Amino acid sequence: MIGVSGPWRSARRPLLGAGGEAGQATVELALVLPMLLFAGLAVLQVAFVARDQVAVVHAAREAARAASVDPDPAVASEAARRVLPAATVRVGPRGGVGTPVEVEVSFRCVTDLPLVGPLFPDPTLSARVVMRAER
Repeated sequence: MIGVSGPWRSARRPLLGAGGEAGQATVELALVLPMLLFAGLAVLQVAFVARDQVAVVHAAREAARAASVDPDPAVASEAARRVLPAATVRVGPRGGVGTPVEVEVSFRCVTDLPLVGPLFPDPTLSARVVMRAER
């Protein structure tokens, strides 16, 4: 039999992953996991704000549609509040048939997600829609 010399001959060579680096993956996970959790919650908070912006635009469109067919501003406000109950609605003056009617809806979006909510200021979202009066 041919003799083998050098570091490959050691009969007690440790297996891969065993030895001095046994807990390295656990320590790395413990260091990185809070940052990943924080980043995930921040992305989720931004998604909630984006969802609320879409709701504000939808409420403004509903209010503009209601204002275009009914001259009463309360009808437009009610249409917007069916979509977004906490919305603030401003309906511009309405002229005769064919004149533009402007509706602006604003909403204060509360950022209250744990850990990241206090870091984001509560934005005020708004949308403005102009539609021609029909009747």
